[in-house]
Amino acid sequence: MINTTLCYIEKDGKYLMLHRVKKVNDLNQDKWIGIGGKFEDKESPEECMLRETQEETGLTLINPEYRGILTFVSNKWPTEYIHLFYANNFVGELKECDEGNLEWVEIQDIYSLPLWQGDKIFLRLIEQKAPFFSLKLQYEGEELINAVLNGEKIV
Repeated sequence: MINTTLCYIEKDGKYLMLHRVKKVNDLNQDKWIGIGGKFEDKESPEECMLRETQEETGLTLINPEYRGILTFVSNKWPTEYIHLFYANNFVGELKECDEGNLEWVEIQDIYSLPLWQGDKIFLRLIEQKAPFFSLKLQYEGEELINAVLNGEKIV
């Protein structure tokens, strides 16, 4: 079981997206995702998200919002608990990322990019400013076979 963070940073109607094309054996290979990574020992979700954002982007987030918890279940990968954040206030200059290419993408255009199917569910929840939520996403390979939002099956 793995704990990670994932943050969607918004500026001018765009999200900062990471196109994962630089790591070997990457679960997210060729996918577009938000910013984040694995917890280090003794880190809280907020500490991990702030550290990962700084390391991957060079940006320092101001007052990010903890939006939900994702349970990622797969027949190919270990179970992952993803702590989901949203931010629209930051300082710093964007730098190059060693895990992929960073790009500001119009929010409405994100849905046409290669994403995990379940990402479309939680991205809409972020856009709708849904209250804190729990979303379980179950995959076989890259196919979403089950999604449960706050205990209610939706896929």
